[in-house]
Amino acid sequence: MVTLILAASEPSKVPFYFAGGALAVWAVVLAAVGLTRPAFPGNASGQRAVIGVSLLLVAIAIAMAIVTSR
Repeated sequence: MVTLILAASEPSKVPFYFAGGALAVWAVVLAAVGLTRPAFPGNASGQRAVIGVSLLLVAIAIAMAIVTSR
């Protein structure tokens, strides 16, 4: 009974797993596109978009790791 109560008091790790999974999927897709298209991302705005999405996903994963660690 005590174990059940202690397990219920811990925050859910699902948001972190979701954010981490999204980051991993993004990395695999980015690698696949980069390997199949030598000119990817094409221009400076494409580079900024890829960097922006990557930074956003990393920031979300870090935030979810911090929030769910308590």
